[in-house]
Amino acid sequence: MMKTMSRPSSARGDQWTFLTNHARVLIALAQDPDARLRDVAERIGITERAVQLIVADLESAGYLTRTRIGRRNRYTIDFTVALRHPTEADHPVGDLLTTFIHREDTPAADSGPAAS
Repeated sequence: MMKTMSRPSSARGDQWTFLTNHARVLIALAQDPDARLRDVAERIGITERAVQLIVADLESAGYLTRTRIGRRNRYTIDFTVALRHPTEADHPVGDLLTTFIHREDTPAADSGPAAS
């Protein structure tokens, strides 16, 4: 008798992705530390309010720091903070970010792995 692998229902199978919105926001800010949250929201396809909440989460967990410059914010990412899930906790978030960004294309290239 031949076994067949079950397929996800189209309602569920077409919806999931590998990265969370937290990862997407962090990647977007690593690529453009001066981005407006409105632009980040548009880029990744979620609401500006959702991005604000995610940035607050990331800031309180130590992944990023927000610095006010005039009327804008600049976001600095700490590439050394460990990933949160216990099975990935031995990896810094910088490992994930460098998978999606090119260091030479970001301001972090000049200031080392702990800043962006």
